[in-house]
Amino acid sequence: MAKRKTKYVCQECGYETPKWMGKCPSCHKWNTFVEEMEGSSSSRHTFQVPSGSKTKPEKITAIQSEEEPRVTTKMPEFNRVLGGGIVPGSLVLIGGDPGIGKSTLLLQVSSQLARKQMNVLYISGEESARQTKLRADRLGVTSDNLYVLAETNLLDISNQIEQLNPSFVVIDSIQTIYREEVTSAPGSVSQVRECTSELMRIAKSKGIPIFIVGHVTKEGSIAGPRLLEHMVDAVLYFEGERHHTFRILRGVKNRFGSTNEMGIFEMKEEGLREVSNPSEIFLEERSQGAAGSTVVASMEGSRPVLVEIQALISPTSFGNPRRMATGIDHNRVPLLMAVLEKRVGLMLQNQDAYVKVAGGVKLDEPAIDLAVAVSIASSFRDQVSRPDDVLIGEVGLTGEVRRVARIDQRVQEAAKLGFQRAIIPAKNLDGWTTPNNIEIVGVNTVQEALKVTLGGN
Repeated sequence: MAKRKTKYVCQECGYETPKWMGKCPSCHKWNTFVEEMEGSSSSRHTFQVPSGSKTKPEKITAIQSEEEPRVTTKMPEFNRVLGGGIVPGSLVLIGGDPGIGKSTLLLQVSSQLARKQMNVLYISGEESARQTKLRADRLGVTSDNLYVLAETNLLDISNQIEQLNPSFVVIDSIQTIYREEVTSAPGSVSQVRECTSELMRIAKSKGIPIFIVGHVTKEGSIAGPRLLEHMVDAVLYFEGERHHTFRILRGVKNRFGSTNEMGIFEMKEEGLREVSNPSEIFLEERSQGAAGSTVVASMEGSRPVLVEIQALISPTSFGNPRRMATGIDHNRVPLLMAVLEKRVGLMLQNQDAYVKVAGGVKLDEPAIDLAVAVSIASSFRDQVSRPDDVLIGEVGLTGEVRRVARIDQRVQEAAKLGFQRAIIPAKNLDGWTTPNNIEIVGVNTVQEALKVTLGGN
């Protein structure tokens, strides 16, 4: 009898090696290798294709294309992140920290689809059917078309899907599902990869949309959803602090829609509730008359969102000044401070800088540069900018304010919320119709923007 070989697999990225290593050469993480048995060739799952049914290449002009009808829920925010609704036959991964609300969201979506006379199969590998029922009672989920299955064996799950033939399937979570052919433990890289491949085959062959839940942990003891991003059709991340009520559902990959879409939810006792106007939520606690506070209109996917940017500049007590940023790229802060020092004349080299995006939102587009720069200058000079100003623009290294995209949507959102003036790049003044109830001011440089907002030189 042949001796079975072992291998070591990184639980973060899936890198394989015949010997144990302390540090993974692929993802550079420490203590992530787990020993697994290599399955024999006879035990591996292979697909036998009959010789007479092999597929042949077709001309792309001869292929019939038709738009897949999407299934919409009663959550417009959820539909927005998916690109307009659920696509039949799609495999969607929802990742997030444990306890953030992934199961609550999917159970509410399952209930809404079940009320449309669609058979929904909710498979829970972490809770029993009775525990899922208790959660459903708290959320007010009652429907005869919603089926609950407490199972972790992928073969039994496949058989139940074959018998029930549901219109929608939820797997909660993929780290608890296992295949008997794979010798490693549930949650390992091999198990997660093999189980996801089988679920993808079921989704594509039967046209059933399948949502799988993936946990993210800091310890790296189980495989995170980043391993599966290339296998699924869409990746949604559920963000937010567990001790705060607001949750952000963000799409980072979508084969059937735009990426970087964002949906805002609020966690209530009866479940997640949509936030139809997130700009009002992010600005409701804004302090009036405080130096270092500005408002920017940022694009999150196809939606403009107004958020507050706060800056605190104080003399440093150490040899090297600190530069800290929350919600934006920390490399943008020293870059913009260097522009202010070189082009405007602000002596910031001996100042600590703390920049924060209020509300827990993460902004990564260059159109927020002008608001960050004005916030830093406002805090350094201890001068208050007008509370009804909104700033939009990208800042270059020579101090110029550069053009941004979708300026009309940003300004219209600001006008709708009652802002009286918008400071935008001068290159964006032409080519669109400005609203009547807001003043538009075009600036070419950061120095011009500071004169308009703070006054003086």
